[in-house]
Amino acid sequence: MNKDLKIIVTGVKGQLGYDCVRELTLRGYTNVKGIDIDDLDLTKEEDVKKYIYEYKPDVVMHNAAWTQVDKAELMPDKVYEINALAPKYIAEACKEVNAKMVYISTDYVFDGLGDMPFNVTDPKKGLSVYGKTKAEGEDFVTSTINKYFIVRISWVFGKNGNNFVKTMLKLAGMGKTELNVVSDQIGSVTYTYDLSKLLCDMIESDKYGIYHATNEGFISWAEFAREIFKQKGLNVKVNDVTTEEYLKLVPQQAKRPLNSRMSKESLDKAGFKRLPDWKDALNRYLKELED
Repeated sequence: MNKDLKIIVTGVKGQLGYDCVRELTLRGYTNVKGIDIDDLDLTKEEDVKKYIYEYKPDVVMHNAAWTQVDKAELMPDKVYEINALAPKYIAEACKEVNAKMVYISTDYVFDGLGDMPFNVTDPKKGLSVYGKTKAEGEDFVTSTINKYFIVRISWVFGKNGNNFVKTMLKLAGMGKTELNVVSDQIGSVTYTYDLSKLLCDMIESDKYGIYHATNEGFISWAEFAREIFKQKGLNVKVNDVTTEEYLKLVPQQAKRPLNSRMSKESLDKAGFKRLPDWKDALNRYLKELED
């Protein structure tokens, strides 16, 4: 693989952007540009296109997004600009300079009904502003360019930024000995360190398409919390609550899918390696946090 490839990584201050730059650097890529909101406002079409036309990247790994699911409900127009229009501008510019594009999407594009894993071709019926705008972003990408990798992920944790694992550890650190955690939302976790390796494998190929990429295993948030405390040797009791019960405790939340299981069939067919088991990923992540 040509290590002189010019690669732009958006959202470098976030969990995934940080790990993508780290993995690309480890692989010996010398022209990696990690950018964030301070470097470029992705909602400004002219600025985005000027930036990409001038740099002429071979690949744009677009990780930046509005991910605050509840807050998104309060400002749908702003979220649409970030999650739908920004990828559209990037896709149009990538087409112009003949660059590959990676667009990170989400399990929230689905309605979460049933208990079967969603396939990449299943209809998108997002329940929230976040889910709907990410789906619109996908549609802009697929209708604009051919050289794309759309990768749907869920329940993300990484070294940079906030996530569920850090929240649980923080609550335990504050002396909480009992927590109510939702037990009827089922899905998979995604460790950004593992995902970044897969994304780098993808851009080193021309196996374009839509993929689901999470760590192996389906669990509930409550099971996830229990495993975090178990691996850390913390004595915190986790009470299972339904989404409905949790909404009464913490109202004004966006609707979340109950079923976030996603099929890895397209990953297998393309010959990409699945991400490791979720418990193994959590174990390595907790060690990374200690270091």
